[in-house]
Amino acid sequence: MPYFFFIIKFKAAIAYAVFSTLLLVSNQPVPVPLTPIVLHQPTLFLTPKEFFIAEIVDERPEKSTVAWVFPPVKTKQKPALQKVDLQGGGLNAIQNYMRQSMPRDKKLRPVLIRLKECKITETQTAPGRIEGKVAFSLSFDLKAGEEQTYLTDYRIDTKYTRPDNQLNIVEPVLRESINSALKYFNNWMNSQAEHNPKLAREVKVLFKDYSEKQEGDTIYYAANRPLKWDDFQEKPRNSKYGGAVFPSFGFEEQQEITNGVIKLQFSLKVYVPKSACWVKDNSRDDYTLNHEQRHFDIVEIVAKRFEQKIRSTKLPVNNFDGLINFEFYEFFREMNRLQEQYDTETQHGINSGQQAQWNRRIDQDLVALGVKNNS
Repeated sequence: MPYFFFIIKFKAAIAYAVFSTLLLVSNQPVPVPLTPIVLHQPTLFLTPKEFFIAEIVDERPEKSTVAWVFPPVKTKQKPALQKVDLQGGGLNAIQNYMRQSMPRDKKLRPVLIRLKECKITETQTAPGRIEGKVAFSLSFDLKAGEEQTYLTDYRIDTKYTRPDNQLNIVEPVLRESINSALKYFNNWMNSQAEHNPKLAREVKVLFKDYSEKQEGDTIYYAANRPLKWDDFQEKPRNSKYGGAVFPSFGFEEQQEITNGVIKLQFSLKVYVPKSACWVKDNSRDDYTLNHEQRHFDIVEIVAKRFEQKIRSTKLPVNNFDGLINFEFYEFFREMNRLQEQYDTETQHGINSGQQAQWNRRIDQDLVALGVKNNS
């Protein structure tokens, strides 16, 4: 009987302790979970003249939350941070807001916006006072098919202070951060559109043959300036051949951008250094000189074909140099191939029949390319 009484008494003590704890907890105010922040209708309306927003991608490390804020309190209590997102999700809300702020004219340049950061954080600085910070960061790319070209970044950090019982200041600060980013980029595009190569709409090319007012060691190709024996200034080499020349080609490029058009001016250089030309004394005749001249002519033909290729190609504004360099090396290899073919078939000029055929072929090509007149 005493044992039974002890059990009953012990259970009563537990029940009393639980009841007391519940009573204490019920006297403490429990913060109400925050509802998602509603991003209100745009207060900024821009009509871009240079771009439209084609896509917005979310590159934030934390995609499910935009704010770590204190809920409003009505009694004296220690505030506790809560996580909250924008209504409809951060990316979706910001995307809708931006597209409502700016019409999408697809005749303009398509722009990809990368959402790098959208983060609201708060701390309690004094009883009843909350200090907050809105960090908003975007990166802007120009879209060109499946490729993107980086343009610029924008970041804004805004601080605010509010009473601990009011939360309505948070959304306007975030909204103004978005507005500031859109205004910045619109102004940036307006200021850059005419002279920034990344924003160019077209590439135009102009070729000219390079020449020097006073001839030095290098001879630049000209139809009225054929090779002569005085140009062969290198000492004769110990070779089975009577002479040799080493012509090549290259170009100088200057560019400017005006009204969104990249203008490329090429100075095409077909040249041979006198100091690399040599001939043996017993080979100084018109036949041998003609053979060496035809090496020079072949380079001119290849260079003009390179020019034709570049002129006829629609150069992409985002990688015109890459395409030009690719074509240059393709034609450079073609030059070496033709030189080897020429020497092989003519046996370095020994086969006069083949030499005559190559003479006709080269002359026909020079006429067709406008280098020489058909006479």
